[in-house]
Amino acid sequence: MADDGVIPHLARMRERVHAHGAAVMIQLDHLGRRMAWNTENWIPAMAPSPIPEPGHRSFPREMDQHDIDRVIEEFAAATWRAREAGLDGVELSAAGPHIFAQFWSPFCNRRTDGYGGSFDNRMRFSLELLEAVRKRVGPDFVVGMRVPGDEYHSEGLHPEECLKIAKRLEDTGMIDFLDVYGGQSYEHYTFSMTNTNMSFPIAPYLHLPMAFRSEINLPILHAQRIQDIDTAARAISEGATDMVGMTRAHLSDPHIMRKLMEGRPDDIRQCVGAAYCIDQLDFGPAMCLHNPATGREEHLPQTLVRKTSGLRKVVVVGGGPAGLEAARVCASRGHEVVLFEATDKLGGQMQLATRPSWREAMSGIGRWLSAQVLKLGVDVRLDTIATEEAILAEAPDVVLIATGARPNKGDFPGAELCVTSWNALEGTAGQPKSALVYDDKGDHQGPSVALVLAEAGATVELAFPDRRAFPDVGSSNAAAHLRKLYAQEVVLSPDLRLQEVYQEDNRLVAVLANEYSRRLEERVVDLVVSEQGTTPVDDLFHRLKVASRNHGEIDHRALLTGRPQTIAHNPEGAFMLFRLGDCLASRNIHAAIYDALRLCKDI
Repeated sequence: MADDGVIPHLARMRERVHAHGAAVMIQLDHLGRRMAWNTENWIPAMAPSPIPEPGHRSFPREMDQHDIDRVIEEFAAATWRAREAGLDGVELSAAGPHIFAQFWSPFCNRRTDGYGGSFDNRMRFSLELLEAVRKRVGPDFVVGMRVPGDEYHSEGLHPEECLKIAKRLEDTGMIDFLDVYGGQSYEHYTFSMTNTNMSFPIAPYLHLPMAFRSEINLPILHAQRIQDIDTAARAISEGATDMVGMTRAHLSDPHIMRKLMEGRPDDIRQCVGAAYCIDQLDFGPAMCLHNPATGREEHLPQTLVRKTSGLRKVVVVGGGPAGLEAARVCASRGHEVVLFEATDKLGGQMQLATRPSWREAMSGIGRWLSAQVLKLGVDVRLDTIATEEAILAEAPDVVLIATGARPNKGDFPGAELCVTSWNALEGTAGQPKSALVYDDKGDHQGPSVALVLAEAGATVELAFPDRRAFPDVGSSNAAAHLRKLYAQEVVLSPDLRLQEVYQEDNRLVAVLANEYSRRLEERVVDLVVSEQGTTPVDDLFHRLKVASRNHGEIDHRALLTGRPQTIAHNPEGAFMLFRLGDCLASRNIHAAIYDALRLCKDI
């Protein structure tokens, strides 16, 4: 928002939103100390005081008076640009905490000039900024502010002072609403307090706006893990807040309101609180764990278009996330779909992902996909092995193999003495008194197994070859895993690679080598769990290749540009053949569902 060039883009956005009778606002903030110095323009972070910030490994410089004056003017100009574009208002955000709350908080603000020390001084930056904003946009443009209700930190802002801040803002007459949040990001652990995931209860901070409503006469907004319409309705009806924000819920399903208005609440793809959207920011753009179209709307549809001609008979083998999404997409397109599942339940590996009690909400992904598949009339055949004969008997035009994978223990002497993470999560690994969990995957599997075993009473060590635990898990979920592992006194051992396992009497000896010194260490335990990803169950795919038209090959250029697959190595072949999800390679739920959507949308 720092340049007038944004105005025409915002104006076009406003036109699109207003055409549907909705309002559109924008949230403005300045990160202050919460930014990295070695990205984009390589300008050092600045803040009220030079207090290091752990999340971005930032060592900010203290703001000079000219910095304060410039930031105030930039906020005023940004708000003016929003008004010029015809937006309905702005929200100035202190969440994070970002620059407003960094001035308010005695933890972040150690200044001795007119902007630090007393409460009035710590409020000065915000009040001067609001005056500048109102001078630029006038009294009639909606301006709100996102403020803390409690930072939950001994040196941070407590509820009484948060309410005092809110009252001071209200008394200015320059604020139209307040958006109340809880938490802060002063440490690695507390990052997950602000960006709550499924380890937290639904709407964990709803009591904070309720406290504000009894003291403040402005409209109150609240948005933290209100992920379903029932919680949102209850928050309003019970008087906890005047408005709710449902950001992550709309990443999961941007058509929440339309489906609700059309009387189709069961079709809403509900946010499960996986915080994949937040954690992906550690690696790239935000993405929804089970809606791969979010953030890719230029190439992937949020709403599938039903075909009226060229309909096909599609056979899907496997009822995990890839198979279910493939069946959903194909059926939504109007194709006739048969789904074979070898077990008596749909869901695949998603059933294992829910075994740690704090991740039970993951089951919502499978429930929604299963319900949609059945609603769309897919012929689901449980407890049915998909043989070549059974598949060919359906006379399919397209066969989609989503048979998943089997757990991989790795290739080292004594691997046969280990159990897999699946064994441990299923409860078939016995009840050991001591266990070594070796994690060479680096995702949720290793810490999930370690926690399940520890909660069952075992003394557990989680060893891994990486410099830090589960490196493929982002900040929000990593904090939840670590919090629970340390509570169970699980030992974390980095830089160790499993070399060998052998039996000694009735116990197991695990030999580990340090990645850098090559020094060998031994552990004597009752159980060794080796987590090294999965290997594809693709034998059926390979048996069908010769008879298929495309010999199982995917045209990747067509896949990436949204065109139908037309490879025809065998023009006489009766069907096209593809594989999806972990049947292709060991990855995660998002990749499996993404595989299915981007391929099947063009069938």
